[in-house]
Amino acid sequence: MTFLRPIALAAALAAGTAAQAQTVITASTWVPPTHTLSETQREWCAQLDQKTAGKLKCNILPRAVAAPPGTFDAVRNGLADLSFVVHGYTPSRFVLTQLAEFPFLGNSAEATSVAFQRQFARHPAFAEEHKGVKVIAVFTHGPGIVFNTKRPIAKVDDAAGLKFRVGGGMVNEIAKTLGMNVTLKPSTESYELLSTGVMDGTLFPAESVVAFKVDRTVRHATTFPGGLYNTSFAMLMNQAKYDALAPELKKAVDELSGEHAARLIGRGWDKVDRQGMAYMQASGVQFLAADAAFVKAVKDRTAPLEDAWAKAAAERGLKDPKKVLADYRAEIAKQEK
Repeated sequence: MTFLRPIALAAALAAGTAAQAQTVITASTWVPPTHTLSETQREWCAQLDQKTAGKLKCNILPRAVAAPPGTFDAVRNGLADLSFVVHGYTPSRFVLTQLAEFPFLGNSAEATSVAFQRQFARHPAFAEEHKGVKVIAVFTHGPGIVFNTKRPIAKVDDAAGLKFRVGGGMVNEIAKTLGMNVTLKPSTESYELLSTGVMDGTLFPAESVVAFKVDRTVRHATTFPGGLYNTSFAMLMNQAKYDALAPELKKAVDELSGEHAARLIGRGWDKVDRQGMAYMQASGVQFLAADAAFVKAVKDRTAPLEDAWAKAAAERGLKDPKKVLADYRAEIAKQEK
């Protein structure tokens, strides 16, 4: 017995030291656990665990700490250490990030996400809109599609009189210029809105129709080259949590941030977009590709939005916004080659 006591004591001390050496990040997700955002969050956390040999781990909470529009403040205030936000869910708070939300930007979430992250890194004004948190990465979903329960939409006038759920940001302005009757609601409310007839349609990437189960209600879809719109997101970490990390753990977080995380999330979205498109086609959703006349009409109607954004972005401190937008488009084209 006297021989075992020192061994037991040593084991207890070793266990205590190991526990002290491990840092836990609380991670929150407001979409279903099977959604690509939740899955890529888990993958990012697994990479962090592996890179730090278990010294930095995520505890993914069983439910969101805040509704989607409140997530930025929840992370900033420490209710969770890690989560993601849709910039457009909090109107007027973010202006520069609308760079990534214009029509016809690209056909790949990976390409638009990496290009977006590169612009974010080059221009400090973007970070100014995210004060109080550490931005792990900015990114986008795949090309936006018009879905509805009523009829094919082959020209601008076909959308008149239909009620659409939108996620906010530039998509709200794009939809209004096309004469759509829009309501700003989080994606998580889409099924209830469409299944009860409160809304006639929604603007979504292909993946989201299946992820939020509105494939059971939508019957018509109109696609556009490069998407009718896009949505900008950010993956965030609580700044105080990051600042308190040991130097080697900060280094690990930094190495997995930026372009690495943007590519990881974008690539995951492209995969589920392809799956979603195949599923909807198999289930009878009628797809219509916008023709040249429809595309031109959209371009003509939405062109003033770029001018308005450039003016607002300049007021927020972004130098030469139109050049930044042109650089963003050029970077997407380069990524998609």
